[in-house]
Amino acid sequence: MHSRPLTFPGAHGALLAGRLDLPPDGEPVAVAIFAHCFTCSKNLNAVVNVSRALTRERIAVLRFDFTGLGESGGEFGDTTFSGNVADLVAAASYLTGQGMAPSLLIGHSLGGAAVIRAAAELPTVRAVATIGAPADPGHVAKLLEGSRERIEKEGMATVTLGGRPFNIRRELLEDLEASRLEASLHGLRRALLVMHSPLDELVGIDHARRIFDAALHPKSFVSLDHADHLLTAERDSRYAGQVIAAWAARFLPGAPEPSVEQLVEDGSVYAVNRRGTGFRTEIVAGGAGLVADEPVAVGGGGAGPTPYDLLLAALGACTGMTLRMYADRKGWPLEEVSVRLRHGKLHAVDEEQCAHREARVEGIDRQVELDGPLSAEQRARLMEIADRCPVHRTLSAGVVVTTTQGAPDADAAPDPAVEGPDAHPVLATVTAPAAAEALGIGVEGPRPAG
Repeated sequence: MHSRPLTFPGAHGALLAGRLDLPPDGEPVAVAIFAHCFTCSKNLNAVVNVSRALTRERIAVLRFDFTGLGESGGEFGDTTFSGNVADLVAAASYLTGQGMAPSLLIGHSLGGAAVIRAAAELPTVRAVATIGAPADPGHVAKLLEGSRERIEKEGMATVTLGGRPFNIRRELLEDLEASRLEASLHGLRRALLVMHSPLDELVGIDHARRIFDAALHPKSFVSLDHADHLLTAERDSRYAGQVIAAWAARFLPGAPEPSVEQLVEDGSVYAVNRRGTGFRTEIVAGGAGLVADEPVAVGGGGAGPTPYDLLLAALGACTGMTLRMYADRKGWPLEEVSVRLRHGKLHAVDEEQCAHREARVEGIDRQVELDGPLSAEQRARLMEIADRCPVHRTLSAGVVVTTTQGAPDADAAPDPAVEGPDAHPVLATVTAPAAAEALGIGVEGPRPAG
């Protein structure tokens, strides 16, 4: 994702620091604001991972530090929960002034309670998502019970939270305990997604139930199994971001359809090109998402490798894997394999390849570099093995591609005027010979070379 720093005035005049995360290519189709947890910051790994997942679905995200936290100005000791809500409204006002009015609010922990309260003041917001949010902001005050007596007696006390000292004033406790979310939830009138871990020891899972019960439909709940309150494990925060992106697509104006990563789980290779995206094509292979495109010079967006780049990458990767497998089985000291490839048109080698002497044929130039203390014989043998990698064998033998029309979208009306590849995405599955089989290597070890 592309990220740029920015500042804007908070609700009480302090300059707040934020980062606007943008899609890696193209204009965003929607804008979100992320409210971090109590005493956290915009740079928390969980916040960044959720934002990254959203930008991949072309949803821009503003994550910022509340007053007195992170890189923002002001004094934390002067802040209240209501002040955080006001900062959220200020952030939305800033974005609207930039022509990027937010349609999605996301809040983590106390930030989740803040976005529920703020939504009522933001008419452009269509959806709200919370992660580990308390149903009662006063729950945070209970976490300060050890210092409560001193805070109430002296008006302020320095409290250590997460290993850092914070000045907590009496006004913050009073504002937290006076804040109620029931009315805000009942009158939310926005789609709501509640995400919570059943193992959350800081804000118990019952808070999620209370939030869900108080809200009206449309509302959804997702359990973040095995996650802790701060989503410390990267897989948990990435999952949360992916779920929010897929869920939000149903409610946000102009939001993209779920990505192909969310559509394919059967191991096939899937490629989708959608109207309005030019040559940009989303690909899922081996459970990983890729983007293919053409260069700007030929009318593309330059968002990813070209189809021929991917073809060369497949041959290069297969070559390296095959040599690695063979060398490891033989116990040879191959430290690194580097493969450089180029594709182009070559003059026909002889008249058997083409009837016309000047005709040109498809060709790939592959240069293999072997790093390590290998003998001359070992290097020579590895170069022979390079030609036996499965992708090389498939390309050399020729491939029969069978094209069929996929099942039409059940919601789409049939159009007799549209046939063939323009009607529906084509799913193509190609299975190459296993590398072990190609090398004559069995499960128990290498067979003698013939």
